[in-house]
Amino acid sequence: MIGGGSWATAIIKMLSDNFLEKEIYWWMRNLEAITHLQKYKHNPNYLSSVEIRIPDGNISADINAIISEAEYIILNVPAAFLKETLKDITPEQLKGKKIISAIKGIVPDENQIIGEFLNQKYKIPLTDILVISGPCHAEEVALEKLSYLTIASVNVTLAGQFANLLNTRYIKTNVSDDIFGTEYAAVLKNIYAVASGICHGIGYGDNFQAVLITNAIREIKRFVDAVHPISRDIKESAYLGDLLVTAYSQFSRNRTFGNMIGKGYTVKSAQLEMNMIAEGYYAVSCMHHISKKYKVEMPISRAVYAILYEKHSPHIEMRLLTEQLN
Repeated sequence: MIGGGSWATAIIKMLSDNFLEKEIYWWMRNLEAITHLQKYKHNPNYLSSVEIRIPDGNISADINAIISEAEYIILNVPAAFLKETLKDITPEQLKGKKIISAIKGIVPDENQIIGEFLNQKYKIPLTDILVISGPCHAEEVALEKLSYLTIASVNVTLAGQFANLLNTRYIKTNVSDDIFGTEYAAVLKNIYAVASGICHGIGYGDNFQAVLITNAIREIKRFVDAVHPISRDIKESAYLGDLLVTAYSQFSRNRTFGNMIGKGYTVKSAQLEMNMIAEGYYAVSCMHHISKKYKVEMPISRAVYAILYEKHSPHIEMRLLTEQLN
């Protein structure tokens, strides 16, 4: 596991509760958190109620050592920090390993989803890359509430093998071959969750939210069909389900971030107060450029971009958006 946040902690819990014969190794940057974990068996910063059952020596700030030990590498840092996290890692160190992206974002400078970035930068074959998508919030995993995950890969056999490592009494898994569609949908739903939060913050009610999210799933379909035109059912949990839980849940950091923007916070003040990364903030800038490349009409995404990056009034942008929805 590469990353020390709430989703990383939740996946560690799933793997531990599955009574694996495999050993689990965990890299995180924060030395104080590592010391706390080794002593008290809890992550001091995220999901602190979750008991961590990993040997002390398997938790380290030495990313090279952790990667050298592992067969499966789960990447679970914010997309904006992925390049910095892997800056000392060479393609040779990752050769032959199975790489799983639990990141729901885009690498900013490259405007690439994680699978594309890994394939081009580190020469990892697409057959060795997997993507974890929801609908699933880390906080509900900590509470052991029934949740579903979709594991996507062009190598569906590998996806099935990894899915079995996550299956527990409170986690059910599905397998998909749509690695591009599920990953882009996971990025886009964060943008629409920000939009949902903005609308809530400026006073729109549940009736409008239903229209907003109905239009959002159409936007997702238009985009993923343009980028990777295969047969897919956009109503499946990996697409529609992940969008719904991120747009509506009290645990959604992207919705929370948007709500603060709608209430008048600046981007910087909202980020400081949350003390967590809202992937939708970075994703909307990347998607703004990618959607232009593919010439996809995305009015909701464009409105969020105008509010966050062009400093347009949330009230005015959302009022203009209402004229484009149906």
